[in-house]
Amino acid sequence: MPLPKPPTKPATILASIPADVAQPIKLVAPVKTAPTARTRVEPPAPPPQAARLALVEAKARNGKKPRLAGPPKLFVLDTNVLMHDPTSLFRFEEHDVFLPMVTLEELDGHKKGMSEVARNARQVSRSLDALVAACQTPIEGGIALDALGNNDAKGRLFFQTQAFASALPPSLPAGKADNQILGVVRSLKEMHAKREVVLVSKDINMRVKARALGLPAEDYYNDKVLEDTDILYTGMQQLPAGFWEKHGKGMESWQQGGFTYYRVQGPLAGEVMVNQFVYLEGGTPFYAQVKEIVGKTAVLRVLRDYMHAKNAVWGITARNREQSFALNLLLDPECDFVTLIGQAGTGKTLLALAAGLAQTLESKRYSEIIVTRATVPVGDDIGFLPGTEEEKMAPWMGALEDNLEVLNKSDDAAGEWGRAATNDLIRTRIRIKSLNFMRGRTFISKYLIIDEAQNLTPKQMKTLITRAGPGTKVVCLGNIAQIDTPYLTEGSSGLTFVVDRFKGWPHSGHVTLQRGERSRLADHAAEIL
Repeated sequence: MPLPKPPTKPATILASIPADVAQPIKLVAPVKTAPTARTRVEPPAPPPQAARLALVEAKARNGKKPRLAGPPKLFVLDTNVLMHDPTSLFRFEEHDVFLPMVTLEELDGHKKGMSEVARNARQVSRSLDALVAACQTPIEGGIALDALGNNDAKGRLFFQTQAFASALPPSLPAGKADNQILGVVRSLKEMHAKREVVLVSKDINMRVKARALGLPAEDYYNDKVLEDTDILYTGMQQLPAGFWEKHGKGMESWQQGGFTYYRVQGPLAGEVMVNQFVYLEGGTPFYAQVKEIVGKTAVLRVLRDYMHAKNAVWGITARNREQSFALNLLLDPECDFVTLIGQAGTGKTLLALAAGLAQTLESKRYSEIIVTRATVPVGDDIGFLPGTEEEKMAPWMGALEDNLEVLNKSDDAAGEWGRAATNDLIRTRIRIKSLNFMRGRTFISKYLIIDEAQNLTPKQMKTLITRAGPGTKVVCLGNIAQIDTPYLTEGSSGLTFVVDRFKGWPHSGHVTLQRGERSRLADHAAEIL
């Protein structure tokens, strides 16, 4: 077969060949023709608008954000951002980062000690030292942030290498560190008139002062899991009124292990997650848990009703729908990680403790219960506490003592002597541990309760959850509306972090408790105060 004639002019647009009509292509060596006076080699025409849009969409589908037009921003970091997230240097994508000299001095002042802030300061210092060591050019030109393998950081790091003489209002003391950083931001804004210079700080007052001086300032948003906690995963979903009409066709049902299962097909499978609770109230209430999702098919398991007295757990019955959902998770041996979020008085600690006692003393599933919490005082600190680790933690465990008293009084037939013996037995199986000594430990066949988890950072939460060994169940309790740790918000709390990251995992579950069951006085106070 003779070869086709070589092309006489360059191609302009390479048309796509449909997959169904694609033919094998033979490679032909190009024939170079010298241009003559009559022939003119023109450059290829630019691709049309549709081709450019397709290129951008293809990059977006590959997970890369298209770079915005214009020069990259210059972010000036406050010290509290680095001490809050030591990896924040590499979180600004294609934009540049600037560190004032005052920030380095404050990092040096906070590096001593064993606190989380001191550890973060030391980690930032090590990262800065490694970046400077990897730089082969003068640091005045900037240091590539991807030099250590952080491929998402395409910008450069700049240090303050000269003194800036930017005039601030006389009412601002020049010796204060915050005001010196504001002066650096103003000087950079004057030096880079065509570039956006932004101050990033976790300090609200710092951002307010910056805006009052006409300087752009932002909070550090990379640590926030959600901007709006109203869309936080609740762990439950109400079924529509016509659920059985839409999903009843071809439905299968069977019983296994004392539970009833339904396999339904329809749009429900695309709206729910594994271990999420679904309910339908009305004529015949229906409460179930999603156990499996395959395509457009979902397997639902009917829940055990813990609101009935015959299913009481350590003498405690659920008072509402959400508490029954929580007990189903707490008593499920296949669920290794449970998170409960709710306002004060919704029964988080009581349910977790009752389920732990039932599985430790009755079914012998766990060897003991370990309780810990973040020691963040509401008012002024009372100073150092004497005694052993458990004695020091005792004042922080008032909620545990109150709930143990309720659980111990649940059996009236035992009498005073019987309740005293039960109380002694319970206390031999409960260990109170401090967060400060958790690093490096491994808990095997334990029931670990982390109370007041909303005051933990994502890094602290990771440290605690990774302590779990074989056969250990971790239960996190908290109220994201009561955060006492500085620089933590509802969106950046470690509790919000784990709820969002663990949703849909077959061995974890979450329930948001909504109704308070403490007393009518407590419920009314929570509404009006």
